Amino acid sequence: MTSTFFIPAVNIMGNGCLDEAMAAIRNYGFRKALIVTDAGLAKAGVATLIAEKLALQDVQSVIFDGAKPNPSIANVEAGLKVLKEHACDFVVSLGGGSPHDCAKGIALCATNGGHIRDYEGVDQSAKPQLPLVSINTTAGTASEMTRFCIITDEERHVKMAIVDRNVTPLLSVNDPELMVAMPKGLTAATGMDALTHAIEAYVSTAATPITDACAIKAMELISQNLRQAVRDGKDLVARENMAYAQFLAGMAFNNASLGFVHAMAHQLGGYYDLPHGVCNAVLLPHVQTFNANVCAQRLTDVAHALGADVRGLSPEEGAQAAIAAIRTLAKDVEIPAGLRDLGAKLDDIPVLATNALKDACGFTNPRKADQAQIEEIFRNAF
Repeated sequence: MTSTFFIPAVNIMGNGCLDEAMAAIRNYGFRKALIVTDAGLAKAGVATLIAEKLALQDVQSVIFDGAKPNPSIANVEAGLKVLKEHACDFVVSLGGGSPHDCAKGIALCATNGGHIRDYEGVDQSAKPQLPLVSINTTAGTASEMTRFCIITDEERHVKMAIVDRNVTPLLSVNDPELMVAMPKGLTAATGMDALTHAIEAYVSTAATPITDACAIKAMELISQNLRQAVRDGKDLVARENMAYAQFLAGMAFNNASLGFVHAMAHQLGGYYDLPHGVCNAVLLPHVQTFNANVCAQRLTDVAHALGADVRGLSPEEGAQAAIAAIRTLAKDVEIPAGLRDLGAKLDDIPVLATNALKDACGFTNPRKADQAQIEEIFRNAF
């Protein structure tokens, strides 16, 4: 078996590491950044803080705060226009998954031309994107360090999965001091997103010993720290551990890929504009219930990583312990119980399932499924 391991060239992590990152940016010799962020971080002054810190390194910048939750093709096109108007030679993404993905779309189109739709699928681009520095403010998506870019096609009401080595950032930055302002709901949703990354990577058909090690450690850290990070957002120990956990989960799924949880969650996000992490959290136990009869031993390992006592359990019993542990953690951090609570509609399940089966994230799920089976998982999640 051969495998390729993707990760940014440089990754700077830990409380107070932002200034170290700024010095690293200066050393690349860039002159002008497009800072891609969302309206909330711009309004809170975080984008201006980054611009000021770049200026101290003699790097100019312009702020584009048009990255919406579930960033769309229109967001990418608007940002690309600003980049070209201001002749920026690199991109800085600031925020969570939405700004990072929007920035990746901008940077990829800046060098490859064409339309972001052209790059849907796996490795469809010809050239590396414009250099991208990703500064993270959440602990969940790991988009700051992955080759995944998820953009909503509003005409088709689907999320496009762009999996491309050329969208891997040059530099990732995880300073937990930028994460303390995350509200409880976002902390919970992003944390469960990271857990989903770790579990789907661990049971993936493309898993390797390297991704296994990353995934298991990520699960352990999430189990030990997510509840506290939700309870007390100013707990920098819990925040730092969650930052490491989501990064490790990113290392796992960036290389082992994902499964039906993400393939299905992308459709819910594209169709209803729902928060990605919450969709993952709701679907996760239902998809693993479907997977259990082909990867029970792996799910037993998941149960152990999540703190369950699996001594003396059969693989089948261990798998059920994993599913129970997932449900307990989700409940403890107040994730909604089902898709009905999120506003999804039973009548939409056939089209959601059809689109989920086309999503590249599902190709490495450990158990294959047909239309009827995906529809059944959706119904069970209501």
